[in-house]
Amino acid sequence: MRVHKLTFAALAVAASLSLTACQNDDDATGQSDPSAASSEVSSGGGSGSGDSQQGAGEESGGEGTGGQGTAAGSGSGSDSGSGSGSGENDKAGKCRTDELEFKAMDATIDGDTEGTVAVELTNGGGRECAISGYAGVDLKTNSGTLSAKRSGEPVVPGTLEDGETVAFGIHYPINDSGGSGVRITGLVVTPPDETKSVTLDWPGAATLPVTDGTGSPLKVGPIGSAGQGG
Repeated sequence: MRVHKLTFAALAVAASLSLTACQNDDDATGQSDPSAASSEVSSGGGSGSGDSQQGAGEESGGEGTGGQGTAAGSGSGSDSGSGSGSGENDKAGKCRTDELEFKAMDATIDGDTEGTVAVELTNGGGRECAISGYAGVDLKTNSGTLSAKRSGEPVVPGTLEDGETVAFGIHYPINDSGGSGVRITGLVVTPPDETKSVTLDWPGAATLPVTDGTGSPLKVGPIGSAGQGG
């Protein structure tokens, strides 16, 4: 009997060990399958997400490039059009000293209480040019340079076609004192908005009356005012 009990006990232990081994194999197999499925799902999801992000990136890049191109083109076109229109088509350039021909002549009328010299400016530059305002006028005398004061008449903007002439007047007191007065030796004219001057012969009276030196006896009118009183 003792031998049979040991045999049954050994069989029971062997059966228990076999059952445990089977359970472990089943557990290992069960755990392996979910892991594999999870790996497949994760792999498929990652590929899809990557494609989506890549597509979005490509679209974003395309829009950005197109936007920059449009902005650059618009800015360039606007600047170029504005500069060309205002500089070349809407406004004539000013008359330069080197483009003008100068002529001074006596324009005093009998009975006037003051003398007048008219200075003509003729456009010889081959283009239309703008001229307005007051010219600078200085008389060279044996007592130094005498500068003319502006008459205060209104300025009218104007342009000169090639070959066209405009004039302004210089007004000075007549020397009727009987004395030698101040002798005039030359006339210096500077066109409006210019720094280069021209020197002309003075066609008016040879002398000016002597003054006390408090202010200039000369007055100059604006461009276009030849012959008008100051």
